[in-house]
Amino acid sequence: MLGPLAPYAADGPVTDLFVNGEAGLWVDRGAGAERHPAWRADEPQVRALAVQLVARGGRHIDEATPAVDVRLGRGIRVHAVLPPISTIGTVISVRVPRAAGFSLAALARAGMLDGAQEARLRTAVADRANLLVTGAAGSGKTTLLAALLGEASASERIVVIEDVAELRVGHPHVVGLEARQPNLEGSGRVGLDALLREALRMRPDRLVVGECRGVELRELLSALNTGHDGGAGTLHANSLDDVPARLEALGSVAGLTPDAVARQAVSAFDLVLHVERAAGGRRLAGIGRFALEGDRLAVAPC
Repeated sequence: MLGPLAPYAADGPVTDLFVNGEAGLWVDRGAGAERHPAWRADEPQVRALAVQLVARGGRHIDEATPAVDVRLGRGIRVHAVLPPISTIGTVISVRVPRAAGFSLAALARAGMLDGAQEARLRTAVADRANLLVTGAAGSGKTTLLAALLGEASASERIVVIEDVAELRVGHPHVVGLEARQPNLEGSGRVGLDALLREALRMRPDRLVVGECRGVELRELLSALNTGHDGGAGTLHANSLDDVPARLEALGSVAGLTPDAVARQAVSAFDLVLHVERAAGGRRLAGIGRFALEGDRLAVAPC
């Protein structure tokens, strides 16, 4: 499925592959990207590989559409960018999912959680707390969210909404909805906000948004404020302190004022879980709760 990249994706606990034009291939096994000395490909070969991978995901990449994100089988996510948008040649980024998601116990054994954090998160899931998982790219947000959802009761129906499906949950009743990009004529787009509205008609016991990036935040906040507990989402942020500003920025895209975002977020989310990636690996760096400071949103560690 990944063509010449397949052996590298299967070589141990690989999470990401990066082809930077003729400069080479970098492989990330969870401790940072390292250049692979055996890879050789010139720019025409890398471009041909990008075209091939994107086509396998049902889309096309060319000068008119020079940046494309697709999902291949088993949840593999491929992103490609052509020159001159990319200044170093064709760039391919591949996110490789685990064959099976980690449990909370496995994350604790791997050092992502300590014993107290593991117990607290189990309680939060059992109590149907609404959770927001935050962190930088590649910090382990999706991994932690999947582990949390895997702790939900088998009798619960989980509806997961993602821009590109990559969340792999070890649970018997998971329904996945994936956004659709517009076709060549610019029509046919189905965004996360529309999928959220559809998901509410599917009687979810837990409503999950893989990543909040824009106007879908308004729909998620509304849903979690109207009786949909046990929900979750992820958000890009560099620290717990940065989360309020990120939510306010996304809220402005959705037409929400900062005070509206603050009041809804305080009511919608019970815990904010921030993960970080350091030299020693990924870890749950902090747990917080949203609070109001006047009319503005803040996060208080807890």
